[in-house]
Amino acid sequence: MLYVVTGPPGAGKSSWIRAHAKPTDIVIDLDLMALAMAGPGADHHNHSETLLKVVHRARFAALREAELHIDTTDVYVIQTLPSAKQRAQYKRLKARIVTVDPGRDIVMQRIADMRQPAMKAVATKWYRANRGRSHSAMPQASRDW
Repeated sequence: MLYVVTGPPGAGKSSWIRAHAKPTDIVIDLDLMALAMAGPGADHHNHSETLLKVVHRARFAALREAELHIDTTDVYVIQTLPSAKQRAQYKRLKARIVTVDPGRDIVMQRIADMRQPAMKAVATKWYRANRGRSHSAMPQASRDW
């Protein structure tokens, strides 16, 4: 089964996966991949442009390979803002879309406390893109596309 975990920055997507994935599952998380590829002591969420280029290519390759195994292995993918093309691909793959959103106020406070300020713009974009869609304040809300 393919799980696409979406939500604004700081919502708890990685925490949701840690609570649900098993050690034998595959987790594709851009931040964890960047940490694995960065030098010692790298910031957990603030990556250089060059590192992100490398990580995005690795993530793309990991997604393509993981899609071949979703019948036998659970695959969890974190994707804050999937494009229309990506949503269509996930629909074809019969992915379960999990939206993690504890609410705008909580997200903005988490960003202020733990993330670089630029993430506020990403969170604002996420809330604009998801305006009008029903979201639970529970951090494990899910919806279908």
